[in-house]
Amino acid sequence: MSLIEVKNIKKSYNLGEFELEVLKGISLTINSGEFISIMGPSGSGKSTFMNLLGCLDKPTSGKYYLDGIDITTQDDDNLAEIRNSKLGFVFQGFNLLSRTSALENVELPMIYNKIPSKDRHNIAMQALEAVGLEDRACHTPNQLSGGQQQRVAIARALVNNAPIIFADEPTGNLDTKTSYEIMNLFSKLNSKFKRTIILVTHENDIANFSKRIIKFKDGNIISDEVNIA
Repeated sequence: MSLIEVKNIKKSYNLGEFELEVLKGISLTINSGEFISIMGPSGSGKSTFMNLLGCLDKPTSGKYYLDGIDITTQDDDNLAEIRNSKLGFVFQGFNLLSRTSALENVELPMIYNKIPSKDRHNIAMQALEAVGLEDRACHTPNQLSGGQQQRVAIARALVNNAPIIFADEPTGNLDTKTSYEIMNLFSKLNSKFKRTIILVTHENDIANFSKRIIKFKDGNIISDEVNIA
């Protein structure tokens, strides 16, 4: 069974006098353990598609199955539970709590899952170790570089053992050297820890870290190819 199966997904927004069709019938499958980059110009529909896959929005029509669950029939409470148990998110802006230590930022998703404090601490430390930041656990974000902040965000995405990590322009605020370090970390999470990685980027060199590249244009998929770079 595919980890993700999308069937003729369409998404439109009502703008009053007219309706804006952003996705025009997207169908694809993603298997467990894949490392995928989604590319396309601004307005191509790639971010909207990422939001749908991440259960942050629902399609106007079509079907989306995540690990066998029909996402299009779930209510908001069920979607929140699915996001917290099956999905990890990494964003361009890091989205860390500024006055909270790296360790406490990483612990945050586990609070929602009601994991006991002692267990949270141990799991968070293991996640920070996995991204090479165990010696920065007590530092707040303003004491960390951009690359270190993004590593904290990645550690946070790992702690609930979610099988899928969504990364939305995760290197957009980083210099080239740090960007490559972050992408090598994603490659490690994919190859060593078997996490499925779905990444949105507009940069070819970043997409080349992935094993499959899907390109969007005007709400359609225009190519879906294995990356041999």
